[in-house]
Amino acid sequence: MEILADIITLNLEEKMPRWNPTSSNHLHALVDMGSNGIRFSISDLSPPQTRLLKCIYRERAAISLFDALSGSSSPTALTFPEDTIRLVSKTLARFKAIAVDDYGVPPSQVMVFATEAMRKAQNATQMLAAIRLEAPDLAVHILAPQVETLFGSVGARSGFADVKGLFLDLGGGSVQMTYMDTYAARLDDRDQQGPEYEVRAALSGVSLPFGAARLIKILENNDEVRSAEISTLNNGMAEAFKRLCSMFPSLADTVSVAQTQKGSNNDSESAGLDVYLCGGGFRGYGSMLMHNDPVQPYPIPSIGSYTVSGQLFAKTKDMINVNKTFEGKIFGMSKRRRSQFPAIVTVVEALIAAVPKIRSVTFCSGGNREGALMMKLPREVRESNPLHQIYDFPESKISPSQEPLVQRLRAVVDKLLTAFPDNLDLTKTTTVFTVHLGHLFASQIWEGMGNDSDLNAAAALHNAITQDAGLPGLTHLARAVYGLTLCARWGGGIGPIDQQLYQNLKALADSSNPDTAFWAGYIGTVAAALAWLIPALPKSRDVLDKLVRFRCVAETGKKKLEIHLEISICEKLAQGVTMQDVIDLFKDVGKRSNDKKVVATAIQLR
Repeated sequence: MEILADIITLNLEEKMPRWNPTSSNHLHALVDMGSNGIRFSISDLSPPQTRLLKCIYRERAAISLFDALSGSSSPTALTFPEDTIRLVSKTLARFKAIAVDDYGVPPSQVMVFATEAMRKAQNATQMLAAIRLEAPDLAVHILAPQVETLFGSVGARSGFADVKGLFLDLGGGSVQMTYMDTYAARLDDRDQQGPEYEVRAALSGVSLPFGAARLIKILENNDEVRSAEISTLNNGMAEAFKRLCSMFPSLADTVSVAQTQKGSNNDSESAGLDVYLCGGGFRGYGSMLMHNDPVQPYPIPSIGSYTVSGQLFAKTKDMINVNKTFEGKIFGMSKRRRSQFPAIVTVVEALIAAVPKIRSVTFCSGGNREGALMMKLPREVRESNPLHQIYDFPESKISPSQEPLVQRLRAVVDKLLTAFPDNLDLTKTTTVFTVHLGHLFASQIWEGMGNDSDLNAAAALHNAITQDAGLPGLTHLARAVYGLTLCARWGGGIGPIDQQLYQNLKALADSSNPDTAFWAGYIGTVAAALAWLIPALPKSRDVLDKLVRFRCVAETGKKKLEIHLEISICEKLAQGVTMQDVIDLFKDVGKRSNDKKVVATAIQLR
């Protein structure tokens, strides 16, 4: 019989064409035939925003290939039933029609790949023949285990500018573990001529046959079988982690520091390993954690970039109890996912047992499809900060038409930065500037000047949690800080219906550093003062510098830290402006936070 599928190995370019920046069409369609469901998406890789992996259409077919295999008539034969083959082939034909006919994706840029279930099915060739019959010329690629590890980890990594930590992907049939450190990779790649760090991570990674769909059936067995399989999972997870420690010096160093500090007087929450989790199984656990997050209701409706402490992550028994007793709908969890929850927790507990100390866990929305797209791109695009392509403006990305506006926004950002105290170390405090949203914030200071300030303040909070949904690099913390800062720019006057959203965004921001919300309110109020004095975006840096200058110092008082802000303005700005109104803008800064800080403002004419 004709071979209808290609096996994709780590020699990706043999089967996967690279992205062409000069192509006339940058739409790419991907189908991921996972063990728990079939996912389809269309993404726009048009430059210069290629790195954003902008998804313009997505759909999921609730077809469990693993369940179909497990339910086959013979207990020893892993075969797909005829009904499943028919349903899958028609579903893929429909996906192809949507991509090619409705969205105009070139047929050569439609890719289908399959994972664990198709690797194990004894009648996989029959499935492939049916797909070919329903959708001629639609090639199906079967991923080697190492490539599945590669795509899963790179897809998870795609949501961030930089990463350093363990990466795990829990699907229906298997779980993969590997390690990535983009910081160390930049140094290593200058000295090595070997494979890129993503491929090194795939070569070092381990795939274990304990996906959620498979494991839940194991847990239904008798005690002897169940105990033996769980022991195999625990040992496999421990050996996988040990293997990674032996291959990645930065991982071994992190573990060594955590073990040295554990249980000592120097034991710190800052020590430990960061973990990134993707795949439907882990995202289900993340949804359960979000349902039980200390911040309730949790203000951002997305599991992508949701981060918890190692302590909360380890409360597996509490999560099991909620899954058993809570009768309502849990956001982000289907009935199927809740039925598999005991299996998901079993994998989580194996991970916790294998890793000495987990500092934080971040749940990732990206997976195999995003990883496949990333690996089509050249290295310089993959490693670029996604926020630079939409919110920030590195020199190499500025077009001639953007140059004047960019320079004006940069001048505003630089001016706002001078309002921070010179003598205070804020390197560990998150602000709109440290999360690469400074230019976005600057561009919004004078937007909506014709609207009611209270409406703008409310819009700032709501836009922060929904704007650019799924944008890589825009973390939950960044959204919270941006929303609080822009809300403060408009005076922070919010109605009763938005009070809880404000408080919960504040709690989210302060979870990273207790001072985060204070400085968001402070810099937002500085922007409000700037807009009060200068009612339109300054035309140039020179004009801004001539009109307003900030000088700020911090002094430790008896009970509070005193922030002394001096605003120096030219006499022209003082005409028709009551200076006390500008000073009064700062009177409530920090009051909502019960901070031990006070802002004293003075205005000087020059």
